[in-house]
Amino acid sequence: MAERLHKVLANMGLGSRREIERWIAQGLIQVDGQTAQLGQTDEGVSEVLVDGRKVILNSAIDTQFLHYHKPDDEICSRKDPEGRKTVYDHLPSLDAGRWVAIGRLDLTTSGILLFTTNGELANTLMHPRAQVDREYMVRVFGRVSPDVIERLQTGVQLDDGIARFTDIQMRPSKGSNQWVQVVLQEGRNHEVKRMFESQGLQVTRLIRIRFGPIVLDERVKKGQYRYLVKREIRELKALTR
Repeated sequence: MAERLHKVLANMGLGSRREIERWIAQGLIQVDGQTAQLGQTDEGVSEVLVDGRKVILNSAIDTQFLHYHKPDDEICSRKDPEGRKTVYDHLPSLDAGRWVAIGRLDLTTSGILLFTTNGELANTLMHPRAQVDREYMVRVFGRVSPDVIERLQTGVQLDDGIARFTDIQMRPSKGSNQWVQVVLQEGRNHEVKRMFESQGLQVTRLIRIRFGPIVLDERVKKGQYRYLVKREIRELKALTR
């Protein structure tokens, strides 16, 4: 059964559907020697070039998943004009497709970051509609009072809308810093930090310890990765049904 070309390429992990549609509009994709057209299907196609690189559509490529332990000094972009380290520097090479991050973490945030070769699946898991838990350990400078906890769970107004934690628990702490464990179901830019800042509190450390059913594996050192096992993959895919 014929499928839209941009969907096929997205499922191979070459990018999101929106990205690939943009590449088609920019003339970066060729099909059998001709510039691809928006809405074109893969029916009868024998050769596809993406920005000059040959892609074999009928190759049987299994979707792969990685658990990466991100340090707090790497960015989540593929390349950086400032020359900073990126999370992609440490990932294994692929014979086909590319690694797509399931969400992002800020430069100074460490913890679990998942990757897949299926760009469409990554986009589905990242979408707020999927309501996938993101759990963090947060070190906060200042006192997190019961009133603050209540407001953060009820919802606080940020520049880009209301944000709330679905769960928030205080953890043993010493001195002027307090550790708080929080869960939310979206991944807006700097969201956790901005939520605490809305209450006059400063986040001094942020660690993501869980994404959906996948918990940060402490055996995986910072800057290293492991492949997800079949059980973890099943649990992750179940979130998209």
